[in-house]
Amino acid sequence: MKQEQHSIVFLYTEIAPYFLACCNNLAENYEANIHIIRYPINNEAPFIITDDQKINLYNRKDYNLNSLVDLVKKFNPSIIICSGWIDKGYLSICKSYYKKIPTILTMDTHWRGDLKQLAGVLISPFFLKKRFSHAWVPGNIQKQYAKKLGFKDNEITLDFYSCDVDYFSCIRDKVAAQKKESFPKRFIYVGRYYDFKGVDKLWTAFIELQNENSNDWELWCLGTGSLKPINHPKIKHFGFVQPENFLEYAQRTGVFVMPSLFEPWGVVLHEFAAMGFPLLVSDKVGAAEAFLEDGKNGYIFKAGNINSLKEKLKEVMQLSTEQLNLMGEYSTQLAQRITPKIWADNLMKLV
Repeated sequence: MKQEQHSIVFLYTEIAPYFLACCNNLAENYEANIHIIRYPINNEAPFIITDDQKINLYNRKDYNLNSLVDLVKKFNPSIIICSGWIDKGYLSICKSYYKKIPTILTMDTHWRGDLKQLAGVLISPFFLKKRFSHAWVPGNIQKQYAKKLGFKDNEITLDFYSCDVDYFSCIRDKVAAQKKESFPKRFIYVGRYYDFKGVDKLWTAFIELQNENSNDWELWCLGTGSLKPINHPKIKHFGFVQPENFLEYAQRTGVFVMPSLFEPWGVVLHEFAAMGFPLLVSDKVGAAEAFLEDGKNGYIFKAGNINSLKEKLKEVMQLSTEQLNLMGEYSTQLAQRITPKIWADNLMKLV
């Protein structure tokens, strides 16, 4: 018996390759018609998005409220997934389909308990809960917030973010043997150059370690942003790099560092776990709950604390090639906790 073909509509902001990998899995395994209305690509993360016959893309800026309503009506959606609550047009559509089909709110915000969030909790029964039947969040920190907004346990689904696990696992397979022979003594940072990413703290900590006891470790940084790249003979900057070009950097670097002062989730951590990297992560990175076990596949340090970061960098530098490779192998195991298939399965349970 042929399964019913569902029409799935995403009201989205910025899309990235990892999100499309999940949508591709959904299209292939469930034969779903997928329609994504999206915002323009961020200039600081200019991912190349290629056309795919299985996925239909639409530019949000091409539609006003009336034409957006007409567009979604034409899709005859089985389910609507909305990215946050900042777009009034998206909210209007979700309100019109509420209680007719599942309308899913996605969010990655942590519960902080500040005045703005407390106000949101008060108005949610009259606002969000009149538009959304379910919430789909990355992890338990976001689930805590969703529950305060009025969503019940059976209305909340986890694992909203997944990297393209198969792709990054293939990179790991290509570099694993080489790293067992000679582990690259290079840390790697991938992310935007902004204060809240903590990359300037990473530069400071690394340079202080070199000044205290010069060694043969280097730091490679991939990204762009408002912070001016620091000049140091052992720190190299490569600008923004497309995910399809990660192989070269995965071959030549050894340990991934994510020093964010605040990071709601951080799919890049999942990507480097899948590539078999030991991980150094601040305690403000949401994805660490899934992909880092302190002491087993890396270390956690206190966000913004240069001495804490230096201590963990030094610990890594003292590990043997065998120890570093064992950490990397455990990262690949943890990376399987969330995959595009799990993502697609979770979504279809809501249809």
